Amino acid sequence: MFTVAIVGRPNVGKSTLYNRLLGRQEAIVENTSGVTRDRQYGMSEWNGRSFNLIDTGGFVPHSDDVFEAAIREQVHIALEEADLVLFMVDVTTGLTDLDHEMLEVLRRTPKTVFAVVNKVDNQNRRLEAMEFYSMGLDPLFMISSISGSGSGELLDAVVEAMPDEPDGDDGDGLPRFAIMGQPNVGKSTLLNALIGQQRNIVTDVAGTTRDAIHTRYQAFDKDFWLIDTAGLRKKTKVHENLEFYSVIRAVKAMDASDVCILVLDAITGIESQDMAIFGMAERKKKGVLILVNKWDAIEKDSNTHLEYEEHIRRKIAPFSDVPILFISALEKQRIFKAMEEALAIYERRSTRISTSKLNEWLQEAIGKQHPPAAKGKYIRIKYATQLPTSTPAFALFCNHPKDVPVSYRNYLENQLRARWNFSGVPIRIHFRAK
Repeated sequence: MFTVAIVGRPNVGKSTLYNRLLGRQEAIVENTSGVTRDRQYGMSEWNGRSFNLIDTGGFVPHSDDVFEAAIREQVHIALEEADLVLFMVDVTTGLTDLDHEMLEVLRRTPKTVFAVVNKVDNQNRRLEAMEFYSMGLDPLFMISSISGSGSGELLDAVVEAMPDEPDGDDGDGLPRFAIMGQPNVGKSTLLNALIGQQRNIVTDVAGTTRDAIHTRYQAFDKDFWLIDTAGLRKKTKVHENLEFYSVIRAVKAMDASDVCILVLDAITGIESQDMAIFGMAERKKKGVLILVNKWDAIEKDSNTHLEYEEHIRRKIAPFSDVPILFISALEKQRIFKAMEEALAIYERRSTRISTSKLNEWLQEAIGKQHPPAAKGKYIRIKYATQLPTSTPAFALFCNHPKDVPVSYRNYLENQLRARWNFSGVPIRIHFRAK
């Protein structure tokens, strides 16, 4: 997937723009330089096109401060990994020595660079922003990341710079399964157990796998690719430069996959970073399978399995229709069943439902529970059809599409899942004017 990095000196508003482009508050924003010390990564969508987005810490050249040195390394890595760079400057301070230092770095990169002048929220500041044309970067965008002014034009240009053909596989048509999770949960042990050889180095040291490794599996009449990724650890625990490479390459490995196999450690349970991986897979419309590894190390009674599974489903709600298997990669317990389930999820992602059957289902669902009135308006859903997308998406035509409550959208999704098996597959329901 196309990758965009936001770079610039500290306190110019990079994290505010990052949150704006993501459409949600994710990066910490304070009026203090150096708050963003790690790279934030997420996915943005505009005009039907999606791209990865990286928010870097502020660039401070020639600094002896350990944090500023780490931030500087992150910026260089982001420049290497990104397809397009947004160079942010601040109209209220004008061009500074730090901006010129960053400009020298950017002039040496072959990547496309957009100049983004932030805090341009009135006509006087638009005139002051003319100073930044002296940087020689074209195009130059004047925005206010707090109010959103100018962000639409910036996003239009980003989408226009993206290639017509999305990144895909090498054309062999085989399923691709990305094995993801935090460090030391047993991802490489699982891969080695599946293929029956020491394909990857397995140690008890977290972070052994630095890059995504592709392995083709051909056995028992099955043929698919397994992608073993570096562990996505919590950002506060990431210190080495290699770890920064690993994070974005793991994200790119997810882009190249059809199904994300999220491996959890049964001993530690599901944590916030696991939730971040799960949410990213859902937003990228990947199939999802959850494997609870090291189940052999857990003391169990008759209810342990059900209670553990119910806890995971509560954490991942509302998208809780996901297969959860309890395995031991070390003992090779249920690992081949896991691959059968991953293949089943891959097949379910390509489910096609005829318009006639879909509308039969819709009338039954509405008959059970009518759409609630919104803002004094009665909502009438007349027609449904499946969209011609690579993953299941449905268009429902009604008289007030913008007023359909999220709760009713969730009700219809649950009814759809009850009728057809979409376990492990994110689905999208779009309401459109009839």
